[in-house]
Amino acid sequence: MDVGLLFDLRNPAQWERPWARHYARALELCEEADLRGAGGVWFTEHHLFDDGYLPQPLTFAAAAAARTRRVRIGTSVLLPALRRPAQLAEEAAQVDLISGGRLELGFGAGYRVPEYALFDVPFERRFSRTAEVIQQVRRLWEDGGVTPGPLQRPVPLWGGFYRPRGARLAGRLGLGLLHISHEIFPHYLRGLEEGGHDPARAEVSDLLPVMLADDPDAAWPRVAPHLAHQLNSYRQLSVQGTDQPAPPLLRPEELRHRGADGPWGALEILTPEQAAARIHERAAGLPLRHLIFWTSIAGMPDDLVVRNIELVSEALPPLLARAFAADPVPTGG
Repeated sequence: MDVGLLFDLRNPAQWERPWARHYARALELCEEADLRGAGGVWFTEHHLFDDGYLPQPLTFAAAAAARTRRVRIGTSVLLPALRRPAQLAEEAAQVDLISGGRLELGFGAGYRVPEYALFDVPFERRFSRTAEVIQQVRRLWEDGGVTPGPLQRPVPLWGGFYRPRGARLAGRLGLGLLHISHEIFPHYLRGLEEGGHDPARAEVSDLLPVMLADDPDAAWPRVAPHLAHQLNSYRQLSVQGTDQPAPPLLRPEELRHRGADGPWGALEILTPEQAAARIHERAAGLPLRHLIFWTSIAGMPDDLVVRNIELVSEALPPLLARAFAADPVPTGG
């Protein structure tokens, strides 16, 4: 199990930095995570967000790969249905080569109608299209259909799916599951069996809605406006292009004690000790590979970002090792 940090490159108008400087600073933070011993830096994807949410994660991943030496370079997640298989196979192979074989390629199906319309791809076919592209990318690599191919054989592939249908899809395709959930895990195992894959090879990872701080009580009021922006943009844009009404806007003061949408809730700001106990509570018994944490919440103050990186990279791993040490070794069977 290792710990990593996710970058979405949001740059909201109310806290906006010049875009070139914003991207340069994100690369500096990738270097900082690498130097401090983080297990990975991960990049995600959305399109048509007003705050500039990262639209091309492999492009940024290539830059991060060139600036780092040890961290895994991951996507959590990239939307394969919006790309031609040969294009995706070539671009991902390039990142793997630039990084010296450090790529972790996480896929998702997406949920926004306008993103699919932007690329002229039918939204209704997103799951079948996602599976088709993943299978074709794998085939192109195995058969030498694109050159040069990736350094890793195979590249670790992950499915970022959060419901039973998606978990079974990840299993059938022989992917790792980018979701930590005791409730969903049996569906993933069933999918592995249906696809003819050994359930003992099951692995799970996830982006956890957690950030670390020395004093969570002091950090909360500083983070809350940024979290409100993040959640409101997700909620408002998720219904764009549909006939569903826009949900009401959340206010910063509502968020700290907001009811959970799942096992975690919107965000937990914790000390490293609290985080290790909380993660063990939620994930014990699962075959964990990567734990991924937000680097920044929608342009939050830089001192909190840097300290979060330090605590995730240096303070948390030994605490997690102790928390999980007494557990039996999990398997997929």
